[in-house]
Amino acid sequence: MTEQLTMSTKYEPNAIEAGRYEWWLSGKFFEAQPKSDKKPYSIVIPPPNVTGKLHLGHAWDTTLQDILIRMKRMQGYDALWLPGMDHAGIATQAKVEQKLREQGVTRYDLGREKFLEKTWEWKEEYAGHIRDQWAKLGLALDYSRERFTLDKGLSDAVKEVFIQLYEKGLIYRGERIINWDPAAKTALSDIEVIYKDVQGAFYHMKYPLADGSGQVEVATTRPETMLGDSGVAVHPDDERYQHLIGKTVILPIIGREIPIVADDYVDKDFGTGVVKMTPAHDPNDFEVGNRHNLERILVMNEDGTMNELAGKYKDMDRFECRKQIVADLQEAGVLFKIEEHMHSVGHSERSGAVVEPYLSAQWFVKMQPLADTSLELQKDEAGKVSFVPARFENTYSRWMENIRDWCISRQLWWGHQIPAWYHNETGEIYVGKEAPADTENWTQDEDVLDTWFSSALWPFSTMGWPDAENEEFKRYYPTSTLVTGYDIIFFWVSRMIFQGLEFTGERPFKDVLIHGLVRDAEGRKMSKSLGNGVDPMDVIDQYGADSLRYFLATGSSPGQDLRYSTEKVEATWNFANKIWNASRFALMNMEGLTYDEIDLSGDLSVADKWILSRLNNTIERVTALSDKYEFGEVGRELYNFIWDDFCSWYIEMAKLPLYGEDEAAKKTTRSVLAHVLDQTMRLLHPFMPFITEEIWQHLPHEGESITVAAWPTVNPAFNFEQDEQSMKLLMDIIRSVRNIRAEVNTPMSKKVGLYVSAKDTATAEVLEANKAYIEKFCNPEPLVIGQNVEVPGQTMSAVVTGAEVFLPLAGLINVEEEIARLEKELEKWAKEVKLVTGKLSNEKFVSKAPEALVQAEREKLADYEEKHATVEKRLAELKNM
Repeated sequence: MTEQLTMSTKYEPNAIEAGRYEWWLSGKFFEAQPKSDKKPYSIVIPPPNVTGKLHLGHAWDTTLQDILIRMKRMQGYDALWLPGMDHAGIATQAKVEQKLREQGVTRYDLGREKFLEKTWEWKEEYAGHIRDQWAKLGLALDYSRERFTLDKGLSDAVKEVFIQLYEKGLIYRGERIINWDPAAKTALSDIEVIYKDVQGAFYHMKYPLADGSGQVEVATTRPETMLGDSGVAVHPDDERYQHLIGKTVILPIIGREIPIVADDYVDKDFGTGVVKMTPAHDPNDFEVGNRHNLERILVMNEDGTMNELAGKYKDMDRFECRKQIVADLQEAGVLFKIEEHMHSVGHSERSGAVVEPYLSAQWFVKMQPLADTSLELQKDEAGKVSFVPARFENTYSRWMENIRDWCISRQLWWGHQIPAWYHNETGEIYVGKEAPADTENWTQDEDVLDTWFSSALWPFSTMGWPDAENEEFKRYYPTSTLVTGYDIIFFWVSRMIFQGLEFTGERPFKDVLIHGLVRDAEGRKMSKSLGNGVDPMDVIDQYGADSLRYFLATGSSPGQDLRYSTEKVEATWNFANKIWNASRFALMNMEGLTYDEIDLSGDLSVADKWILSRLNNTIERVTALSDKYEFGEVGRELYNFIWDDFCSWYIEMAKLPLYGEDEAAKKTTRSVLAHVLDQTMRLLHPFMPFITEEIWQHLPHEGESITVAAWPTVNPAFNFEQDEQSMKLLMDIIRSVRNIRAEVNTPMSKKVGLYVSAKDTATAEVLEANKAYIEKFCNPEPLVIGQNVEVPGQTMSAVVTGAEVFLPLAGLINVEEEIARLEKELEKWAKEVKLVTGKLSNEKFVSKAPEALVQAEREKLADYEEKHATVEKRLAELKNM
């Protein structure tokens, strides 16, 4: 069937995209078919946070997924792309609290229940925005299966995982040094800490030995934490201090006596080789303190002010305390040097506050056993998670090999409340899906779980787990491909892998396609501070979704960053415009043609055979490259085929039969146009879904939508190698004539003589059989084709594979200039001959390279030698004139 509508004379993306997405959804083309006998292919979307707009990184990430899912659906798979969103604990809570502050209210004023109601309202509003943006991008999502990380089903999965890990001893509660945000008053995951270079200082101090025999020198960047010092450490092999091990020093200001311990952690070659130990305020000191039973003295409150253990500095802000304690230490003669020092300081991604390493009772996942299982999986070539590019497996493995226990509790209200209760009298801990029966004696932990804890379960919690007998879980898990950025391999990809293995016994996805970050044209990361951010929705408004998608998908290779450029998006719009205009021409010349009337069994011209053969080649290359996720290369293949082969050459050549009197040739050409355009739109569809659907609906076709049309396959009957060579010869001749005319400013409208001397009879016959093309595109008068053709007078010439081209241009040519030009050409072919000869003389290349590659080089050498000899002969003729 074909839409009986006329295509607009102008390519206007907003007009053709309007309403199309709703049409796709109403047709249910994006919905999976679990009851079908098709092979399943599944992707779960990396769930965006319900905190605001999608950025260019989201647009890139989802475009790559959309390409895969559309392609697999067309290839006959039961393709499921499951959409969903993340509650994004701290990020969302921070946004809602900010909104409340603007209204003069805090979450504590509202209470937990009312605050959560407000947060759910926020979620509903921003989830709607995200769906609108997905629609604008044209994402083929199965909304009938949309999930949210706080859905009941996902919440049940989170509780189940927590309970099982707790019962196995892999989740525990304990005191550790964690990243603490004093502004938000919560623990942070590593990914929520942004490191910035800050101008600070090393403060050098003297701690006196308690026995009065001397002193040791220490240095710190955070003098306010010295109030919590409970020891001093030296290296056991440092001869300077061996006599001090076991002695004590007096902590200045506080006056506390603290021990000197020996520990391998100390670098004896750094500074004085003496390190102050503050186990409650530094992760390394915490570990050393554990080994030597040093006291953990927490001198700071959760809001970053000093507590009662800080003595006279109680209630001071930590940075005010720093200033005061520095002054006091200087006055006491303890602080003897301040050395300026630029160092990396962690800041909260959400509040911007300087993160405090802080001793806190939190819930942790014991990571080593889980990491070991995940690393073991990667030794199985058939069953492992395949990273694309492969180098990112090393990034993943290094992280897992050096894993630390994971702090999973957050001091927030928005999220999955930890399923643990404490007995009001005994302090006993109960972990379960529901509260203990005597609820009045138990209090649930007020903290929630880290957002990454629930998103780590995303590939299987969205499929109905923990019901392992769920039909959709059994059908679509493990998923096929995960698409994500290299920046969250540690924090999300790794966690999905170890949780997937632990709870399903299988990898959560077969492949992980890694992309980079979107940067500006200068290579800078996009940020609010630089003002270089780009809203993808604005780009779509200006250039259309197809242009943005094609640029994003083809603008880099896997794993590499992408530089955004308006000029490149505009160039893609020009490409889409070219496709539109070429399609309009083709459609105007096949008006009334029905799908049943498409007939490729007629007498095909060399141009017909060439374009069908090139189409086969393009189908093969696009499919193979797509399977390797090489979408940049796919883009080049499609661009070259559509712009050069189809638009620049075939359509122009098709005008001969279309405008001629031979009805049979006209019918065949219309069929070839219809077939090639149909197949090309299918190949292009995953990249540019809107324009391809619009054009395809005007073409003679079967089926409702291109989204469910079959993916093109190579047709062996259309492999015309000999005709490809013949067409290449014709194109080379036409190009060379155009180039020569341009050199001497002779317009194509002016008739000139053209003499083509073929190297053999077969070539001459090909040229003679297809001289109509030469006549059409070279405007010759006369046209002489043959072998050893005699050329009258002075000429300009060109050498092509298989023939020489001569244009007698008496009065328009300067013999000296032509000799100079040919001498340059002779030099060029001499260099090419030398280059290939060198390669073929290399025994290593000849013995190790594939035979096809070596043979191609031999054929190239023969071609270059022939061209060199021909130019040399022509030069001799000109010089003897």
